[in-house]
Parts: sequence; C-alpha cells; structure tokens
Amino acid sequence: MSNNINQQIEQERENARSVCDTSGASSSECAAAWDAVEEMQAEASDQRNTKPKSSFEKYCDDNPDAAECRIYDE
Repeated sequence: MSNNINQQIEQERENARSVCDTSGASSSECAAAWDAVEEMQAEASDQRNTKPKSSFEKYCDDNPDAAECRIYDE
C-alpha cells in the first residue's frame, strides 16, 4: 500500500473531525464525512489484498489469442 493512500485517509479523517466539530456529531454531514474515511480504508484494504499480475498474466491480457494463453475446457 502506498503512502499516498495513507495520506489521503489521514486527510479524510481530519476533514471528518472538522465537519463533525462544525455540524455536530449526529449531523448527516458528519456521517457522510466518516463514510468517506471508511471508503478510503476499504480501498486501501483492497489494494493490500490484490496481488500484482505477473508478466505472463499481463502478456495474456494484451494477447488473449496467443497459443500459450489459451484455456481449454475438458
């Protein structure tokens, strides 16, 4: 996971705290701001769980008709 997404999450947290201080903890604006934080955290989690494609997988994405990329059903 990159530092960039960590920085974005921290910025969203700071924004959520600010919005909640201004609008109140039970306001819809506060809830929406924390939803944004949760979405960023979910994206970070997805990025951690996604393994990078191998060179072969990238090749087959670019050349699906190549003989070595064919998948045969039995």
